[in-house]
Amino acid sequence: MPTLEIHKLNEAYLRVTSTDGGALMELYEHFTFYVDGYKFIPSYRNKMWDGKIRLMDGRTGKLPYGLLFEVISFAGKRGYEVKLDGDIVSRIVPSHDELQAYAKSLKIMNGSNVIEPRSYQLDAYSHACAEGRSLIISPTGSGKSLIIYLMVRWYLENHDDSILIVVPTTSLVEQMTKDFADYSSADEDFSTEHEIHKIYSGKEKNSFEARVVITTWQSAIKCDSSWFRRYGMVLGDEAHLFKAKSLNSIMAACVNAGYRIGTTGTLDGSLCNERVLVGNFGPVHRVITTRELMDSDTLAELKIQCIVLNHSDELKKIVSKLDYKGEIDAIVSHEPRNRFISKLAVSQTGNTLVLFNLVERHGKPLHAAITELADASRKVFYVSGEVNATDRESIREITEKENDAIIVASVGTFSTGINIKNLHQIIFAAPTKSQVRVLQSIGRGLRKSDNGSVTTVYDISDNFAWKKKKNYTMVHAIERIKIYEKERFSYKIYEIPCK
Repeated sequence: MPTLEIHKLNEAYLRVTSTDGGALMELYEHFTFYVDGYKFIPSYRNKMWDGKIRLMDGRTGKLPYGLLFEVISFAGKRGYEVKLDGDIVSRIVPSHDELQAYAKSLKIMNGSNVIEPRSYQLDAYSHACAEGRSLIISPTGSGKSLIIYLMVRWYLENHDDSILIVVPTTSLVEQMTKDFADYSSADEDFSTEHEIHKIYSGKEKNSFEARVVITTWQSAIKCDSSWFRRYGMVLGDEAHLFKAKSLNSIMAACVNAGYRIGTTGTLDGSLCNERVLVGNFGPVHRVITTRELMDSDTLAELKIQCIVLNHSDELKKIVSKLDYKGEIDAIVSHEPRNRFISKLAVSQTGNTLVLFNLVERHGKPLHAAITELADASRKVFYVSGEVNATDRESIREITEKENDAIIVASVGTFSTGINIKNLHQIIFAAPTKSQVRVLQSIGRGLRKSDNGSVTTVYDISDNFAWKKKKNYTMVHAIERIKIYEKERFSYKIYEIPCK
């Protein structure tokens, strides 16, 4: 019977060896996947790459540590023996009772109110700290920042080294710091001013004493590999973005981080991407669903209005001959469509978020049109990557205190991770089929408003179908509807002429 021997190289990697070369080859193939959309990637089309990603090094047996349980499962299904070296099983595991007792001992604030973590938040926190490595799936609006805060407080209390928290945007660096400051505002044992150092463009990366660093991956990747050795815990918020090569490099550099926790609201459905994330962090742990949070009255109820703009036959004939990029150009530059979106935004009561993709060709013209139509007393904000993090955070805070503001924002800045408590409508002004982007965008409006109102999402799509040919973005709209059905969201479809 073949035996797989698993050795710990560091906190980032394992090495698998065996006297049976066939067993190793099977394992190597088990961790080899085609990349999604590989046929369209230039290096594949130019025959410079076979379209596959290999998580295991076939020459050395090197494998991401997070795939340990996958190797054990692989061996069990084939009847192979597994031998683990002592370093892998030597960690002292805290009990769930001890972890939950510690969390409940903290005085946690939300504004002027003392709050208690919800049961699913305690479950996620205690699971992550007990396991040490985990990919926590908890939907937008479930309070992931509080889950992360509990992990940070427990780790600081029980370990001597530092914590690295990696987020995708500068806005999230600021928001998470403010969330931590809020939670700890009545706690004399924790001060964000002394315990947290923020790193993004223009911030100091080396001369600081704080034990907790919150940074964007764009800033962290510029640090020398030795910089990462100080960290015993690495937390990746919005972990679905950790597919990128730069983020993999950051995780690999954290060779002393025995605690590796990823948090995200959703995965994109790709097995290849999920295995990469599991390799970086650890096995998936699903906490609760969006539908369950709605049913328990934790999140706002959601109503989705799918608006299909039916264009003229003349325009359909033209667009039917275009490629995907050409169709997008036709959509964002179509004046009647932009006029419809602008009127829709202005007609709403309550705070409205309009999401776009292309800054110059779509975002700025939409903002100008909405500003012109809106009453002079109504606040209309514009947010894109050009707006600095401090100003974005100010806009978010102002909106939470407003009752009738409009935010015209790029998907990149306001679809992921940004929490807006007092949001009543979301308008998808740009087409997408990405499950992650759709669910993250919807999540902006799921935090309950002060008046407990329903959140309405306007999903704008375009019917350019000509004869039997469906247009690209209409196919994407069908994919979004499948997501709504899968998540058990309430939706209705309306077809409206666009002239």
